[in-house]
Amino acid sequence: MITVATAPATREAIDRAIGEALTRIRTRMGQLDASATALGAAIHHAAEGGKRFRPTLVVAAYESLGGSRDAGAVYPVAAAFELLHTAFVVHDDVIDHDIERRGVPNVGGEFRVRGRTLGADEKGAALLGDAAAILAGDLLLHEAIRLVALADVPAETRADLLALVDDAVVVSAAGELADVENAVAAEHGVASDAILVATANKTAVYSFSAPLVAGALLAGAPGTTRTTLSRVGGQLGLAFQLVDDLIGAFGAADVAGRGEGGDLREAKRTPLIALARESDRWPEVSDALARARTGPVAVRAAQHALAASGARERLERLVHETLAEARGLVLDSLLPDAARAMLLDLVDAVQARIP
Repeated sequence: MITVATAPATREAIDRAIGEALTRIRTRMGQLDASATALGAAIHHAAEGGKRFRPTLVVAAYESLGGSRDAGAVYPVAAAFELLHTAFVVHDDVIDHDIERRGVPNVGGEFRVRGRTLGADEKGAALLGDAAAILAGDLLLHEAIRLVALADVPAETRADLLALVDDAVVVSAAGELADVENAVAAEHGVASDAILVATANKTAVYSFSAPLVAGALLAGAPGTTRTTLSRVGGQLGLAFQLVDDLIGAFGAADVAGRGEGGDLREAKRTPLIALARESDRWPEVSDALARARTGPVAVRAAQHALAASGARERLERLVHETLAEARGLVLDSLLPDAARAMLLDLVDAVQARIP
């Protein structure tokens, strides 16, 4: 993950706003029954810790644009983007049939354990785990929208913020669905361009464009500034996700948050694989990928095959080109110096993640 330089007081205020929202969910669920109480606790666990990158972007954009109005709304709106992210992660784990995240049980994993303690068989425990995770994501989405809807801002600003959240949810959902559809389609049925679009839609809007524009809205920045931030955010988001794909294939375990080559072992159809399919060495790569799930030696063989096909080099070049475009947009803009510096730091941070 990447970080944004902020004062300790900013992180404390962000954590406090997120904590208050999570406490509200936990308190409401705790007023019902034991199962709801357990779900409230699991939601709290799912949203704990992390870099708080997306809410920090909201505050960083606000501050770098000289924000002085609507200051009381900055942190609740920032918190909404962290809850939105957590909701997507929880739902994504259901889609991917994952029961752990970074080595510990996720919401679905916790409720699988709960199901077994209640006497459920494996099928019943899995059903309960998936149901709990879907509902947890729904509650987090609701809370994110609720925070924005109740923000202490003028009605016009609130409408613009809600439109941002609406766009983030809709585009991310479309990207996730396209990603799954690409994964199940016939091997040669998906073009690399379609995979790139799905990749961008999954992350770029809700992780970069929307938080940056939200901060600009709260600062009272003009429409031209918001348009620039949205465009830069789109390029940053695409590059970020492409780097994530490189990390999923080539990154060390401590960076990827799971075993090395996880995407290769799971046979994910990422842009990296799409580029490899276009090379003359695809048959070799395909054979290597088919064996990658068998263990570390096979994973390394698949990594070597991908590199030999030129796919890794092509994807890295695409990342550099995308970041160069983002950098150019910033340098050619009329943004304040503080905002330009913040965005250029983001470009450098994304580039530094390339494994």
